[in-house]
Amino acid sequence: MSTKDYLEKDYYKTLGVTKGATGDEIKKSYRKLARKYHPDANEGDPRAEARFKEISEAYNVLSDDKRRKEYDEARSLFGSGVRMPGSGSAGGNYNFDLGDLFGNAAGSAGGRLGDLLGGVFGNRSGGTAGTTTRPRRGADVETEAALSFSDAVDGTTVSLRLTGEGPCKVCKGTGAKAGTVPRVCPTCEGTGQGSRNLGSFAFSEPCKTCRGRGLVVDDPCQECSGSGRAMSTRTIQARIPAGVADGQRIKIPGKGAPGERGGPPGDLYVRVHVQPHPHGTFGRSGSNLTITVPVTFAEAALGAEIKVPSHGGMPVSLRIAPGTPNGQVQRVRGKGVRRKDGTYGDLLVTISVQVPRDLNENARKALEAFREATAGTDPRAEVLKNANG
Repeated sequence: MSTKDYLEKDYYKTLGVTKGATGDEIKKSYRKLARKYHPDANEGDPRAEARFKEISEAYNVLSDDKRRKEYDEARSLFGSGVRMPGSGSAGGNYNFDLGDLFGNAAGSAGGRLGDLLGGVFGNRSGGTAGTTTRPRRGADVETEAALSFSDAVDGTTVSLRLTGEGPCKVCKGTGAKAGTVPRVCPTCEGTGQGSRNLGSFAFSEPCKTCRGRGLVVDDPCQECSGSGRAMSTRTIQARIPAGVADGQRIKIPGKGAPGERGGPPGDLYVRVHVQPHPHGTFGRSGSNLTITVPVTFAEAALGAEIKVPSHGGMPVSLRIAPGTPNGQVQRVRGKGVRRKDGTYGDLLVTISVQVPRDLNENARKALEAFREATAGTDPRAEVLKNANG
């Protein structure tokens, strides 16, 4: 029976039971129908004989829990009552294979679906799998890199030493000893796939003879023991973009593990660890740089114009308004970290009013005079009032 016929037949309808019927219900319905359409009770009636065969076929599948589960899963992939190609037509009595339906568009979504479904239902004619061993993409690789604060802000190129599995350099990935070549696997005929029969289905799995390679090595390479793969170390130059943040994962396409059988390499992911500014001068807040700048009491009270350092450039001027309180944050536009769109964040300046510890005689007299001039002002009056309700 072809895959088409198998999927089109509704065994539950044939036995007159629902899909959720129990084993006893299936058996009861089968016995009732079998007595009605048995050839001994309908001698010379070909229609009754054909009906009896349908009933027996349905019962053989639904009475076996394993085969029933496989049948349900197969039909669920396409939906109940689906009509497969060729059904109801003059040429519909052919041995349908899912690979014929989905495997014609090589490299397309249909081709990939054909590989999947072909592996589920197998080749019912008993031959080898209908697909050839395809190129395999290399694995993605992840590594780490430590950057200084300045390199993270400005961007840099780092050297990364990677150790991983790749094609053996001695045999060039063939797995065969120098002067010899592998031969096509006689079991899978080079497809790298075998088939395991599970009754109504045949599941695709890697060929046990060649372990999925499609090739057999008679005289293996001593370096890689015939696998064609070996551990190797390589050094690459990776560009880290400006503005990268601590813990960020940078993708570098095509720098991962090499592919197999001509497949493309995987990607490299670099996890970045950014060190603090060496003197603690600058910090980060997203795309903004932060800095704390000390000012004198007189500058904060009377106002002033001060110089503030910028990262990697000349100091910038910042205007302090009269009466600026301690801890106030002021913004200098465009002096922060570069963003992905090419724009820059800001420099956030926190004002830190400094209280002098050592006063000369003139400074002391000036502050005494200031205290007398402001004696009527109590800065804690509001706090005391609120605390007492």
